Amino acid sequence: MKDASTLFRLLGDEVRLRLLRLLTCERLNVGELTVVLGIAQSGVSRHVGMLRAAGLIDEEREGGFTFLRANSDVTRADLEPVWALLRTRFAAARRTAVVRADDVRLRDILRRRRESAETHGSTTGAGVRQLVPGRSWSAWARGLGLLLPPMRVVDLGCGEGFLTLEVARWAGHVIGVDRSAQVLKRAKTLAAKRGVDNVEWRQGEIEHLPVEDGTAELALLSQALHHAADPMQAMREAVRVVTESGRVLVLDLVAHEAVWTRERLGDRWFGFSPRDLTGLMTDAGLIKTQVWPVTDDRAEASFDVVAGIGTKPTTPG
Repeated sequence: MKDASTLFRLLGDEVRLRLLRLLTCERLNVGELTVVLGIAQSGVSRHVGMLRAAGLIDEEREGGFTFLRANSDVTRADLEPVWALLRTRFAAARRTAVVRADDVRLRDILRRRRESAETHGSTTGAGVRQLVPGRSWSAWARGLGLLLPPMRVVDLGCGEGFLTLEVARWAGHVIGVDRSAQVLKRAKTLAAKRGVDNVEWRQGEIEHLPVEDGTAELALLSQALHHAADPMQAMREAVRVVTESGRVLVLDLVAHEAVWTRERLGDRWFGFSPRDLTGLMTDAGLIKTQVWPVTDDRAEASFDVVAGIGTKPTTPG
């Protein structure tokens, strides 16, 4: 009875059940579980230790990594009824907001794995993969940034400044704008930690920017437009703050049906079709607009992403 009581207390925790469900879907390491569950690595390790001690998960070592998987093939007969119940409950929970959000992050993890395998390895004629150190999308993007002139940039809806600081690597001066003072405080802390001194942080709404007309050669709206109360007004503001012949670059979600993003992430819009984004940019006064999807494999990515760029026309005469 003591063992049964311990097992049922173990399964009475929501985080452990989420962790266990994930490990019935895919082999994951502790770092990956930390990203999906959104809790500290120490917490994940503690939960993993308890589940492993109960015989519910196993470890597998591969290529210097330790992967975890659910022991749902029931090597212990006493756990067979438990797994039958868990599988039923996991299936029933598939459409809940928490589980769907976990699955979104899990798909991101699997996509990154696939991209890492493609960019860090090559296949010999014998079909054996060989590691090629140094290949990564972040290094590639930073290298391409060196081809750009040291222009003035405004990052609209900059959040905690991760993209802003990447832009600061090649830009002459960057202004990061966000509505949240608390978020901007974290961005400033990150900039100071990285020794970045060419970024200016301003608090304000992207529909009413605290930025003067014609301030920058480039305005960025990266995953910000679907948070705007008025996307058309936000686009007009982006056009206002760039110089004549300046450009506006947009990265946002393609229209989707994941309504849970409104409650959990604060999204106001469920993305934009390429046609709708083209209309927003054109109606805001941009010319030479180009809009296209930039995700290759819908099955691997959590959401499709659309990119658009347009140019502010010069005043006649």
